[in-house]
Parts: sequence; structure tokens; C-alpha cells
Amino acid sequence: MDISDFEEKTEKVREIYDGRVVKLRVEDVTLPNGESAERELIAHPGGAGMIAVDDDRNVLMVRQYRIAARAMMLEIPAGKLEYGEDPQECAEREIIEETGYKAGKVVKLGAYYATPGYCEEVLSLYLGTELTWQGQHLDDGEFLNVEKYPLDTLCDMVMNNEITDAKTAIAILKAKLILG
Repeated sequence: MDISDFEEKTEKVREIYDGRVVKLRVEDVTLPNGESAERELIAHPGGAGMIAVDDDRNVLMVRQYRIAARAMMLEIPAGKLEYGEDPQECAEREIIEETGYKAGKVVKLGAYYATPGYCEEVLSLYLGTELTWQGQHLDDGEFLNVEKYPLDTLCDMVMNNEITDAKTAIAILKAKLILG
């Protein structure tokens, strides 16, 4: 199969909203069968996160309230990219800001679309080890608790649907496979 057999061709773009974090637009597209359709798309600069694992295979996690989920979420430290920012630099900054620890060794785990049906956000994930304390520096308006869990416990939590954040689940399972 060739992409041209499935690709939708954009004919017209209407900008609907230009916010601080996201932009919303509607694209009129021509489908592969020649028919027309509308696609609502969200532009987002992307994000980066790091699963930080210490020498005892404990993982530094953050628990914070997420308005979209209307719940407290257990997540890896992560943050929004500035447009054009290097994802690894963002992940390294976020781990220090949120947990106070710096990773001496960083391995890229991959980049993933959050919801490719309507959002352009890509999340880049990293594994950080060889942790050293630097001091926590939360952003203004950022409220979270740092918690430490054994990697194996977090894997069980993912498999039992106790961790519902997708980037966190991916990072935990990939870290487990890499670290054994």
C-alpha cells in the first residue's frame, strides 16, 4: 500500500483559535475517493518526559491534579515544549524542576503521538539514570508531590489500569524492557 492510496489532500484551512498552548483549525480535505470532508485539528508544540530510575530501580513519579481528567494523576515528570525547543533539553529541564534530580545518563525511548486523530502533539520520552540531587524548582502555579515507586510495582500498576496516563505507561513499560 502506498500513502497516496489513503492520503487526504488539504484544500482550504480556516484558523479558529490561536491560544497560548494550542491552536485550532478546520481543514477542508479531499478524501482518497474524491469526496470532501472537514477535519478539526489541534496544533500543539509537543512535550517531553523522562522516567528517572535510581540505582535501586526506584522511579521518581509526580502526582498532580489534571483538569482534563478531573483527577489526581500519577505521571513521569514531563512538560510542554516551546515551539522549536529540543525535546531532550525539555525533558532534562523538567526532571530537575519537578523532582530536583538530574540524570547523568539519558536514553531516548521514542516519540509518540498523543491522539493522532485530531491533535498534532508529539511526546518525546527519555529514560534517565545515574541520578544526582540538584534541588527542586517548580514553576509558578505548579503543584505536585514527588513519589518514589519500585519499577516492578509501576509495571503492575500499568497492567492493572491504575496508571492511566499514556506517556507514563509507555515510559514505564519501555524502561522495564530496557533495564530488565
